[in-house]
Amino acid sequence: MKTFSDPVKLQRWCSARKLAGKRIALVPTMGYLHEGHLSLIECARRRGADEIVVSVFVNPVQFCPGEDYEKYPRDEKADLAKCRAAGATAVFFPTPTNMYLDRHSVYVVEEDLSKGLCGARRPGHFRGVCTVVAKLFNLTHPDFAVFGQKDYQQAQVIKRMVRDLNFDLKIVVAPIVREKTGLARSSRNTYLDPADRERATVISRTLAAVKDGSIKTLAKAAKAIEKAGLKVDYVECVDAETLEPQRRIEKGCCVLVAAYCGKTRLIDNCIV
Repeated sequence: MKTFSDPVKLQRWCSARKLAGKRIALVPTMGYLHEGHLSLIECARRRGADEIVVSVFVNPVQFCPGEDYEKYPRDEKADLAKCRAAGATAVFFPTPTNMYLDRHSVYVVEEDLSKGLCGARRPGHFRGVCTVVAKLFNLTHPDFAVFGQKDYQQAQVIKRMVRDLNFDLKIVVAPIVREKTGLARSSRNTYLDPADRERATVISRTLAAVKDGSIKTLAKAAKAIEKAGLKVDYVECVDAETLEPQRRIEKGCCVLVAAYCGKTRLIDNCIV
């Protein structure tokens, strides 16, 4: 397994592999890898990638003031071991200074799908996401890139960026991986103590009830989450493609939740 920290060296290696006719998959992550991330690597392997490039980068540009950039969990040694065991062929560990050069002044902005949901509550977040992902696409020349459904809005925003900027690759969205309790796997779950972990399972239970029709309104879903002691940021139903708000929960829509369990913001979703 190759490891890179220099963007130029990674780009040269990927270009050479591409010229050799190899099929490249990109799996962008912020590290502190868990089973959810490993499922993305497995997805890339199943889809026939010859080279699976995993990027591990806590991207400062997508964090808003007061968020957890400094304390976001990091474990480079463990991430390398997990990537190797999962079958990655290259891992990219850049630093903020070699990803964003001095006087960096160019950003990528999506202005439609990023307006609501997390975009409305985290100003500038998706500008940072689009910028770093566009850079990763240019560095790795992937045939396809794999993202997780847990970050549903992010996946839709990236799909739109690929479409509108004519990136020559396919976006694959892999299913949410959950803990045995139903809690969606996330690196930020490490912030939760045992009691918080138990309380946080109300999110997945509520979404399951929405999906099977037991809960038919957003207000009832929000009330169920708040009753468990979480603070709801939003519970919204949107068109699965356009992310336009929908008045009713109907087949084909996506219901998304963001809620605070203590100080930890958790997100989850389901397709109805």
